[in-house]
Amino acid sequence: MYPIDQPVDVRAGEELPAGALQTWLDTHAPQVGQISSIRQFPSGFSNLTYALTGTGGEFILRKPPAGANIKSAHDMGREFRVLSLLFPHFNRVPKPVALCEDVLVIGSSFYVMERLNGIILRASHARSPLPPQQFMALSRNLVDTLVEIHALNIQTTGLATLGKPEGYVARQVEGWTQRYTKAETDSIPAMNESSAWLIANQPVSKEIAFLHNDFKYDNVVLDVNDPTRIIGILDWEMATVGDPLMDLGAALAYWCEPTDHPLTRMFNVSWLPGNLSRKDAIDRYATGSGRDVSNISFYYVFGLFKNAVIAQQIYARWKAGFTQDPRFGQLIDVVKALAAQAVHAIETKKI
Repeated sequence: MYPIDQPVDVRAGEELPAGALQTWLDTHAPQVGQISSIRQFPSGFSNLTYALTGTGGEFILRKPPAGANIKSAHDMGREFRVLSLLFPHFNRVPKPVALCEDVLVIGSSFYVMERLNGIILRASHARSPLPPQQFMALSRNLVDTLVEIHALNIQTTGLATLGKPEGYVARQVEGWTQRYTKAETDSIPAMNESSAWLIANQPVSKEIAFLHNDFKYDNVVLDVNDPTRIIGILDWEMATVGDPLMDLGAALAYWCEPTDHPLTRMFNVSWLPGNLSRKDAIDRYATGSGRDVSNISFYYVFGLFKNAVIAQQIYARWKAGFTQDPRFGQLIDVVKALAAQAVHAIETKKI
């Protein structure tokens, strides 16, 4: 049995001012109680996640990293609003508790939510994977959960207010291309080739749905007693409304197979025996959602490109000295691997 995901000591330079935080919580989130411990989850590559142990129980605090300047990906107010809208209608999100947008309290905006205790499959679990039969059941449930998210009624839930679906694909291609240009540190021709292909091959969106936009194994919480059962979905920082195949493409970009580059496989466990292949995941999504996925190659290439840009942004922050996390120094090689995978998909028309 896998252990429940556990935090560790806070990384140097990422400590929270405990006194100021406690004062704020006493007024705005008294259910937390007196804090006895502040620890940090070490595995995320974007917003920082802390575990707060208080007399009222266990809670999670989320805040942007130092040097963050990608507003949409680090907007704590928006992420808190997403959870607040989702919680009454989708029973697999943490309960939001309180939001602080006063940067004077701890140096940035942040929000607090209840902790979902369960298993999170990290890349480190590749050394002791689930049995193939369990991985098969879990990977099917993962696809089915994405179908369920895309089936949420964006009008009755209020989720429609979170984005502008018209022109969504074009804005995404343009926006992520611009983000790459701003964060670029090394010349990587495959990134430019992928960007040009995406600009020239944009499809016409046929449907609108609510999107998670970062849907992968290490953003789901599994039942301790049945690791094939998904009890929670985390990290809604990029959630919006738009073309649901953009969300599927993003999930497929994370969905590695045994023959993929080792640098991309090291971030997940989807390549281990028992998991659905990308093709099987696409087929299951198409059956469950009833959507036409004949043009999925575009969305897959975009997902790879976006992941490469995210890695590039984090690497650029590391190179500029905003974070000391040693994991970030190798991300430039991940950018190159993802870009090469995107070009391969373009040239072979295979996913």
